[in-house]
Amino acid sequence: MSVLPLVFTSGWASGINAYAVVLLLGLLGASGVTDEVPAALQRPDVLIVAAVLFVIEAVADKVPYVDSVWDAVHTVIRPIAGGVVAALLAGHDGSLPQLAAGAVGGTTALLSHLVKAGTRIAVNTSPEPASNIVLSLAEDLGVAGLIAFAVFHPVLAASIAGVLLIGGIALVIFMWSRIRRFLRRRRARREEKRLATAGGVAPPAG
Repeated sequence: MSVLPLVFTSGWASGINAYAVVLLLGLLGASGVTDEVPAALQRPDVLIVAAVLFVIEAVADKVPYVDSVWDAVHTVIRPIAGGVVAALLAGHDGSLPQLAAGAVGGTTALLSHLVKAGTRIAVNTSPEPASNIVLSLAEDLGVAGLIAFAVFHPVLAASIAGVLLIGGIALVIFMWSRIRRFLRRRRARREEKRLATAGGVAPPAG
């Protein structure tokens, strides 16, 4: 129970940027800031891979439409990462508390990932890239700040993560009609291009 707030916060953060969570927790543990981080996350090879993938995501996540493709690819990766990190934080290999922690972390990561992906689809309905960059930076800073805060104040950090998760779900529901119209237009454009190509006619511009 004592590690549950950190598990919940790491799950929420993993759904936003799993590589940042692994990298930051590993660095905090390796530097001796906290002893809550398991040794598996502090390994140099884990930190190097997490750092490289974090840099790649930092770029891809700020490019319109590329960010949505990246999110689609990570629909499986982020929840798995959230579950693994949560299980490692809980310790006690194979125990029921560890399995429960993994389930909490994975489920929370999935929910926050769906919020992130839905928000990005809504943002991509606007033609300018500035909103993608601003939102991505806010997400990165939010993940870094909340994970660092959770190490020292896990319960308060978990409360903040819970509020952000609920608020994000409400926002996606509010924007769902806009997201649905955008997806319909994209499907229609793809169908028009497919029919035009099949008929030997060049598809219309745009």
